[in-house]
Amino acid sequence: MNTGIAAVSDGVAQGRDELVHAAVKRYAGWSVQVMAWLAIGLLALPAGAQVSFERRPVTNEAWLQPFPAHRIIGDVYYVGTYDLAAFLITTPAGHILINTGVYDSADMIRTSMETLGFDFDDIEIVLTTQAHWDHVADIAEIKRRTGARFFAHEGDVPVLEDGGNTDFRFPEGRGVIFEPVTVDRVLQHGDTIELGGTVLTLHHHPGHTKGASSFTFDTEDGGRTYSVLVVNMASINAGVELLNSPGYPEIAADYAATFAAQKALSADVWVSSHGRHFDLYDKFTPGDSYDPQRFIDPQGYRAKIEEYEQLYLTQLEAERAQQTH
Repeated sequence: MNTGIAAVSDGVAQGRDELVHAAVKRYAGWSVQVMAWLAIGLLALPAGAQVSFERRPVTNEAWLQPFPAHRIIGDVYYVGTYDLAAFLITTPAGHILINTGVYDSADMIRTSMETLGFDFDDIEIVLTTQAHWDHVADIAEIKRRTGARFFAHEGDVPVLEDGGNTDFRFPEGRGVIFEPVTVDRVLQHGDTIELGGTVLTLHHHPGHTKGASSFTFDTEDGGRTYSVLVVNMASINAGVELLNSPGYPEIAADYAATFAAQKALSADVWVSSHGRHFDLYDKFTPGDSYDPQRFIDPQGYRAKIEEYEQLYLTQLEAERAQQTH
């Protein structure tokens, strides 16, 4: 057996009936041909069959490099790696986890939580800022271990539930590159997620993925209320074209709308999907004691949004110029 293929057993993966139900419910807008292919493939799976996915090699060492778990502010904690951010929001009724990381990141998150004094099994809700595999590859594993529910924006649901195969960057299909995960609640812009008195609001910020999402909420610390923003930066992956994207024709307009929406937001504390996106390494050094002022940076947020918008505008201008030649 190819060692690059991970087989997930019946007790681990979705059952055949659940997969068929999810396909019918989520993918009603797909073409007849794609739906026929999906239905035939799923119905052909015998009960107890294994679902396989191809493990991509992790070549970015910063995605795997450990980073100390630490308190950001109030009830918000960092439990990710050096570059792949994962955030824990604690409440009296259990915890909310935003993002995982690449394969096998569940163990790292468990260790980080235990270091902070929290129980991994108390995760009640899992969210994600985007459906790329480096942020969601172990969500199915965390759901399995903890019984947590997984919520995601409707724009990313197909990709999450087919293991990355329908990533818009691969119109002909990418293949299953992470364990498909059932979305327990499909979210839209403005929806709220509530747990233990904490209320998060989802902001749809498409472009990086179709369902890319940011979250706002409040946290208390030292008798003061702080506004918090977990923002998905509208970066453009290498190879993505703004004016020639068959799998996502509206991508340029979505990016423009996202920058406008993100510039309209403000928060006392902001963090993002990658450590480098919110200047983590300038704000926190391993060994630093907790300081609620450390991550207060509203001016830095505005500057970072403008930085990514300028990168977008530069690429858009270059693509337009190329079209005229």
